[in-house]
Amino acid sequence: MASKYEQEVYDCMNPTLDLIERTENPLHRAILLNYCRHVHLEGAAMFKEITADDMMADDPVYHVCWGDNPVQVHGKQGVFDFYSSIGDIVLWNSGDQVAVADWGIADEMWFHQMSTGAELAKIGIKAEKEEGLYLVSSRQAFIWPYNDKALLTGEHLYEDKSTLTIEEIDPAEYMTPERVREIHRECLVDLEQRFGPNYWVYKG
Repeated sequence: MASKYEQEVYDCMNPTLDLIERTENPLHRAILLNYCRHVHLEGAAMFKEITADDMMADDPVYHVCWGDNPVQVHGKQGVFDFYSSIGDIVLWNSGDQVAVADWGIADEMWFHQMSTGAELAKIGIKAEKEEGLYLVSSRQAFIWPYNDKALLTGEHLYEDKSTLTIEEIDPAEYMTPERVREIHRECLVDLEQRFGPNYWVYKG
């Protein structure tokens, strides 16, 4: 039986897709399409594609304020290593309020992380049992700057710690990393069918 959270993963970029349909500016559309593709590539653990020259600028800088260990990440290799270090933690977003401008994306959302207590501890989240399965949620603001070629130049991720919840879940509600990667791969296929090949590349 599928987890009740699977549909949230399928739907995580719907607010951004809705905004794309209302956006006529070619640069803004390209930024939004890059954002959509990036989130699904990340969920599918396709980190080489995220850091490719048609997705990301040469010297990205990330500011990540999760858990007790805020970090800065510099350069494409640093970004690749950062994503690889997250391990088997399932991530997804919901309830997004997203906006786009020439400088990039602003998105306030509920950000969710699902894994064992032991895995969550690696990113500074303290759950009660190492072997327990947990859903961690908080309200977060994502600021993603882009350049004039619609290439990502960084991520600024800010967490409202007053909203943080850590909830032990029933094993029946757990989504394996493999299943979530499969969902994101399906979403990537849907994007290409909807918008055509190389849809994320700015033609301006």
